Amino acid sequence: MKIKVGDQVKVLAGKDKGKTGKVIVTLKKQDKVVVEGINIVKKHQKPTNNNDKGGIIEMPNPIHVSNVQKIEEKARASKTKKEAKKEE
Repeated sequence: MKIKVGDQVKVLAGKDKGKTGKVIVTLKKQDKVVVEGINIVKKHQKPTNNNDKGGIIEMPNPIHVSNVQKIEEKARASKTKKEAKKEE
């Protein structure tokens, strides 16, 4: 897997298509990554000793690696320079 924790990625498929975020966790055996702010689901949780009230918690779910693309800062900068040269 070429994507690591801390990388900026863009979502290519799914309900959050086109959004970008930072990778929080990688699950190598499942080929999935957890991206902050992407694929948010609501989980119903019972009251426990740690959480007396319980309730509905929003948390990010893993997304398959094939549905994300790593964003490289250098590649984005070089594309803008080429476009500027064409306009001249």
